[in-house]
Amino acid sequence: MSAIFDQHLDKNPANFVALSPVSFVERSAEVFGDLTAVIHGERRYTWAQVRERSARLAAALAGAGIQRGSTVSVMLSNTPEMVEAHYAVPALNAVLNTLNTRLDAHLLAWQMNHCEATVLITDLEFCVTVAKALQILKDEFQRELLVIDVCDSEYTGAGQRVGAHEYEAWLAGHEPVDHLQGPLDEWDAIAVSYTSGTTGDPKGVVTHHRGAYLNAVSNAVTWNMPNFPRYLWTLPMFHCNGWCFPWTVAMLGGTHVCLRQVDAAHIFKALAEHQVDHYCAAPIVHNLLIAAPETVRREISHTVKGMVAGAAPPASMIEGMAKLGFDITHVYGLTEVYGPASVSVKRSSWQHETLSEQTRLNGRQGVRYPMQEGMTVKHPKTLQEVASDGETMGEIMFRGNVVMKGYLKNPKATLEAFEGGWFHTGDLAVLEADRYVKIKDRSKDIIISGGENISSLEVEDALYRHREVVACAVVAKQDDKWGETPVAYVELKPGSTTTAQELIAHCKSLLASYKTPKDVRFEAIPKTSTGKIQKFQLRERVNQAPSAKA
Repeated sequence: MSAIFDQHLDKNPANFVALSPVSFVERSAEVFGDLTAVIHGERRYTWAQVRERSARLAAALAGAGIQRGSTVSVMLSNTPEMVEAHYAVPALNAVLNTLNTRLDAHLLAWQMNHCEATVLITDLEFCVTVAKALQILKDEFQRELLVIDVCDSEYTGAGQRVGAHEYEAWLAGHEPVDHLQGPLDEWDAIAVSYTSGTTGDPKGVVTHHRGAYLNAVSNAVTWNMPNFPRYLWTLPMFHCNGWCFPWTVAMLGGTHVCLRQVDAAHIFKALAEHQVDHYCAAPIVHNLLIAAPETVRREISHTVKGMVAGAAPPASMIEGMAKLGFDITHVYGLTEVYGPASVSVKRSSWQHETLSEQTRLNGRQGVRYPMQEGMTVKHPKTLQEVASDGETMGEIMFRGNVVMKGYLKNPKATLEAFEGGWFHTGDLAVLEADRYVKIKDRSKDIIISGGENISSLEVEDALYRHREVVACAVVAKQDDKWGETPVAYVELKPGSTTTAQELIAHCKSLLASYKTPKDVRFEAIPKTSTGKIQKFQLRERVNQAPSAKA
C-alpha cells in the first residue's frame, strides 16, 4: 500500500549512491591528497598519487576490455600494486580475484579458469609457478590471459617476465580515468576468494560492494581507529581482501606500510621506524613476536594495536602480547563474511580482573560486528538457539549485509550454507551468559574418545602454556579401545630439549586425564600462508608417522 512518504520522493543522483568502498579512495585523494598513503622500501606515494596510479590502472584494464562482471586475478605480495588493484578493479565494476601466493600451479590454474579470469597481474617472484599455471590453463582449459608483470623495487631475487606488459610502463601508457566510479548496484560482485578446498575443489566465495563497504567501516568502529592510522601489512592482502583493511585505511586517510617479508625482525623494524600503530595477523605471527630474540627486538615507545584472527588464539598468546605492551583485539570470521565479522569487545570492567581472567575474556570470539545483523549459536539441525549457559554446544551462525552473495557456480553448496536463513559456519561453540560466543572447535576437529567429546583447541591451549612450545596442533588418531585418542604435533623453540614426557606431564597438570595426549610428535606443522594450521594434512598422516609416547 502506497504511503504519503512514497509520493514524489524517489531516489535520484542527489540522494542515493550505491555503497562501494571505492568512494573512500576518491575522498582521501580529495581531502588528504598531500598525506602519505603508501610506504614501501624507498617508495612513497601520497593519496593523490595513489588515486592517480589506481585511475591509470583502471584505464589500462578498461582498454584491455575489463568491464562489469570481468574477473582480474592478481598474484602479488603486499606491495603498492596490490593496494592499487583493490581500488582500480572494483572501480570498473569488475571482480578482483586475489590468489594465494603459496598455491601450486594446478590449483592456481583451476581457480583462474573457474572464475573465468581474463587478466592476471603477477609479481616477478612467482614467475616459475605462474608460467606453469598459464601453460596448464592453455593446455587443459583452452584459456589464455593477458599477463602483466610487476617488477617490485623491493624484490631482490631472480625472475623472468612471463607477461605481455611491465606494470609501470603499462600504467604510463594510459591517461587516468576521470573518476573511480564503482557500481550502479551495490549488490554487484566486488571479489571472488577461494576457500582452502580441504575436502574437494575449493569454493569461490563471491562478495559484494555493499558488504565490503560496511565491513570496512565496521573495522574502524570496532577498533576505534582514528584518522590517519599507520597500518602495517603483516596480513596477506590476498586473504579475504586483507579483511577489508585496504578500504578501511583509505576511508581514514591512513598510511599503508607495505611488508614484503613477514618475520619478527622486519615487523619490529617497521613498527619502530614508521611509527606503525595498527596491524593484523594470525596467532602464529603474534607468537613470532613473543618468541623473538632480543637481537631483533626494537624499542617501541608508542601504543601498538594488534588484531588477531584466522584461528582461535591460545591464551598464552594473548597473555604474551599483553606482557609486550601491545593492545590486542580478538576478532573472528571466515572468508564468507569478509574476514572478521565478530569481536571480543573489551568492557571497561574487565580492567579490574586478573591478567588470567582478562586473557580468558579476550580469548572469546565475542559478539557481532556493528554492521552485521545477527550472530548466535544454534543447533545445526533444529536451528534453535542454544541456552546461554556456556556449556550447551551448537554451531555459530551469521546473517546480515556482511555475508557473501554465495559460492560461484555452486548452487547446492550455497543453499546448504544458507539453510534456514542463516549462514552456517561449521564452527562449534557455546553462548555464555553475557552472549559472548566461545568456540569449542570445528565440527570435524572434535575428538570423541570413549564417548566423551574432547576439544582439540582446549588441549592445544594447554600445550601453548608450556614456555618451549612455538606451535602445536591436536588431531584424532583411531584407537581400537577408545575409538579416538588425541595426538599432539608440536614445534619447539630452537635448541629446546623438552621431551614428549615433559609435555604430557604438563598437560596432565591442566587437563582431565582423558583429554591429555598420549602421543606427542615433534614435526614441522603444515600451515597456510596466513598462518592457519592445516589439520587436514595432519589427519592424513596421523596413523602413519612414528610417535613418541609416554
